[in-house]
Amino acid sequence: MIDLFTNPTALADLFATMLRLSVPLVFAAIGGVFSERAGMVNISLEGSMILGAFGASWGAIAGGSAGFGVVAGALAGGLLGAGFGIATVYAGANQIVAGIGANLLGLGVAAFLHRLTATGRAAENRVPGFADITIPGLADIPIVGKALFATDPMTWAAILAVPLAALVLARTGLGLRLKAVGENPRAADVAGLSVRLYRLGAVTLCGMLAGLGGAVLVLSQVFLFTEGMTAGKGFIAVAAVILGRWSPLGAAAACLLFGLSDAIQLRLQFANTDVPYQLFVVLPYLAAILTLVGLVGRSRAPQASGQFYRRESR
Repeated sequence: MIDLFTNPTALADLFATMLRLSVPLVFAAIGGVFSERAGMVNISLEGSMILGAFGASWGAIAGGSAGFGVVAGALAGGLLGAGFGIATVYAGANQIVAGIGANLLGLGVAAFLHRLTATGRAAENRVPGFADITIPGLADIPIVGKALFATDPMTWAAILAVPLAALVLARTGLGLRLKAVGENPRAADVAGLSVRLYRLGAVTLCGMLAGLGGAVLVLSQVFLFTEGMTAGKGFIAVAAVILGRWSPLGAAAACLLFGLSDAIQLRLQFANTDVPYQLFVVLPYLAAILTLVGLVGRSRAPQASGQFYRRESR
């Protein structure tokens, strides 16, 4: 265990694994930040991720390239996000209940479509994904070189997405309007903003980003779709949003923490084959629970988070 942090080679491998495992969470968590800042509590990230994973698998196989998979994955996740938005923003459904329903729907639809389209031969279901790209020289930098400069394009996209999302929320009119809708929808409405439209757009974007997170699992890591392959990562992304205090940078840092705990549990599994692996698998989820418990009472969600807004009530 100590070698993980004292041996440079082991530390570089651990850092690379941490970053790779964090990428799906980062996409989903950034989507969650956009949704929550618009006042929408969106726990349907798990459903969007699994639909995104299936969409990416189908798109990559049908189109013959990973690029088609990325587009199909984002659209599949965004479709569920839009459905969640219509139910909550326009029909007034409870956001938590609708989120649970969306998760169940996403998991069920993905499994159903997979059984319809998959063949019995694993080789025929293999997905054309992204290959790692190595930048000579930079990849040899100790500790971080392998993780940052010998990786796939989706990792670089996730790294760029974090400051871009922070810039959009903090420095653009769109970001300020989203935050206004999430903090005081009545005042935003009086100022002429369409609260429903901004909220629907935010949850749809959230679904698309979560779908990209699922696409990463298929196109960059597993190269195959399997039922339930997201394994609760959408819920961990929700925890990362709260732990990161509803900011892209904070959420990304929380995702790295969960990625690190996941990387450590994988190392522990290989090093302790005589111990039931389930004891190690729970580590990321345990980290999520403990960090959330530690934050109770210390963070503040957007003021109108989770509140249904009806224009006639102003």
